Formats: sequence, structure tokens, C-alpha cells
Amino acid sequence: MALAARLDPLPAFNFVVQLLDETGALRSVASFTECAGLESTLDVEEYQEGGLNDRVHKLPSRFSFSNITLRRGVTLDPQLRLWHQDLLKGITERRNGLVVILDETHVPIVAWRFEGALPVRWLGPSLNATQSEASVETLELSIERLEPWLPGVPL
Repeated sequence: MALAARLDPLPAFNFVVQLLDETGALRSVASFTECAGLESTLDVEEYQEGGLNDRVHKLPSRFSFSNITLRRGVTLDPQLRLWHQDLLKGITERRNGLVVILDETHVPIVAWRFEGALPVRWLGPSLNATQSEASVETLELSIERLEPWLPGVPL
């Protein structure tokens, strides 16, 4: 009897965030230290059927998606901050992209595709002259859709 292939959990420390540019090509936008909010929730509507008193039917309604929160060290590349600032000027540009987990050799293993992202919150670094920590900024993306995506499958 052959042993089944071992499926260890994927590492959470090696990932990249990519955005689709104007030409439809994927572009890595930054190295982030944290990514949170890869979450989808199916809302259900309850239906109480007359004469059936031992249950309540739960019917699928629609999905909702959490905001994706990204944290990184402050860099001189202003691309993400400018995307957020454009909203202050009334310029609304929704973007699609990927959050990709990489293996130890930086080969994509698994990813999540998000659609309709808007940078709804930018949080600058907390500065403290008594500590020697890196300055960290946070970007929060509101998204319209999130789904698993396998590398190699066309977007």
C-alpha cells in the first residue's frame, strides 16, 4: 500500500500582493508584512414553512466580503498612497488583483483574486523617538468580490 502524499499547511510568511494595471498585466505593488481580511460570508434568509414546526429553512442569499488590510514598512514608492489620495480628488479607480502565497523558492502555490478594490483607509506610521522599530503604514481595501484562484489559470 502506497503512502498518500503529505499535505502540510502552507507558510504564511511568504506572500505577494499584485494589482492588474491598465493593460491587464499583473504587477507586484509592494512587499507587505501582513495581510488580513481574506474572508467571504454567505448571508442566508430564513423561511418558516407553515405546518413544518421542527425546522426553519435557511436559503442562500448573497455573499459579502471583508475589507483586506495590508501592512508594510513605509517606502519611498508613493503608488498606493497616491491611489488613496486620488479618492480625495474625486478620482475613483477600482482595481482587481491577487494575494498570492509563495513556496520557499518563490513559486506561486495558491492565491485569492479580488475584484473592485478601493483604498478606503490609509493609516500612517506611529512615530516614537524612544524606539528603534521600522515605520509601518496600513492600507485597507474595500472589495466587491473575493474568490480562490489557482496559479496558471487565466484571470
